[in-house]
Amino acid sequence: MMADKKADFKKPVPKGDRKANRRGAARLAAVQALYQMDVGGSGINDVFAEFESFWLGSEIEGDQYLPAEEAFFRDIVSGVVRDQNKLDPLIDDALSRGWPLQRIEAILRAVMRAGAYELEHRKDIPGRVVVSEYVDVAHAFVEGDETGMVNAVLDQIARQFRAEEFSRAGH
Repeated sequence: MMADKKADFKKPVPKGDRKANRRGAARLAAVQALYQMDVGGSGINDVFAEFESFWLGSEIEGDQYLPAEEAFFRDIVSGVVRDQNKLDPLIDDALSRGWPLQRIEAILRAVMRAGAYELEHRKDIPGRVVVSEYVDVAHAFVEGDETGMVNAVLDQIARQFRAEEFSRAGH
């Protein structure tokens, strides 16, 4: 299944190497890496080696993948691995009753874990930007209802970690 998902990350390389584009590519790659670790049992060092040498900003089978901010990619993946025992209960609490995190598709678990990590630890990025970016990542893999679930879960977690930011915006 992962081989099919990698094809979804082909995007034309934008004109100019804007930081936002590089971070978006890093988020996509981080979710792929977390998925691969979850489903395939790959270790973090193997995933870093594979993604940094083969996927990040490479041309594969004639398709150019976006260049990614490597340090940002590493931060998300290593942070999720380090904090997963803390992140998973937060996500579980935000999910609808009867849908524990382990019943959610592995790719969506990866999206929500990465988003929750970033909301807690990357205060330099506005919470609404983080939520929006991970909803976009989810769109690469799933349809509307599931992306709505990602939005709802990450919004709830954002309001926990960024209560002041969200109250200032009047929402």
